[in-house]
Amino acid sequence: MTWLERLSLFSPLDMTALGLLVGFWLLIGWRIEHPRSKHPSTSQIMAGYRREWMQQMITREPRIFDASIVANLRQGTAFFASTSVIAIGGSLALIGNAERVSALTNELILTDSPAFVWEVKMVVLALFLVNAFLKFVWANRLFGYAAVVMASVPNDITDANCQPRAAQAGEINVTAARSFNRGLRSVYFALTCAAWLAGPIALMAATAFTLAVIWRREFASRSRTILLGTDT
Repeated sequence: MTWLERLSLFSPLDMTALGLLVGFWLLIGWRIEHPRSKHPSTSQIMAGYRREWMQQMITREPRIFDASIVANLRQGTAFFASTSVIAIGGSLALIGNAERVSALTNELILTDSPAFVWEVKMVVLALFLVNAFLKFVWANRLFGYAAVVMASVPNDITDANCQPRAAQAGEINVTAARSFNRGLRSVYFALTCAAWLAGPIALMAATAFTLAVIWRREFASRSRTILLGTDT
């Protein structure tokens, strides 16, 4: 069977559902990182707090508190990276047993799709997880860079390198958080992709639900209101 023949096993609705999944994943990520100036996302608001943190660190003695926060951030990225690896392993195991997965899934949702169809669906899910793993690993490393730059910030506030180094530490911290958030969104959409096993309509519904959840957390949550200082 050629690749064109294999692709014909997927209906136009499947292709549409997959396109919406990938499209909305890219779109929501871009909107979160490039929000309107009058309506910033929670991630953008937190970026401001991270930069302010580095400025406050300059006069804090000792800086054990700051080092502890960075260590906790690195632990979080390491945890999610490890979790992603386990999930990737599980996905690859399912791909390796596509015949059994196909038989079970076909029985549950009353279809007769061949094993290749389920393999492709699991591969897409695995790709989201791989992307998440790479983002978490890079975030972990960037938080390590941030810790080193923080350690290089002079204790003397009159030192010419003090403010520039603190600003550098803040920007690296923001970049690390951005990578971490991208990893989280990949995990969200990997879970969404699992709905494709139940069909394209289920994938569309799951995509809409995931998009709504992410949008609310970034643009309409109570935590965002509190961070803006407008909570009543």
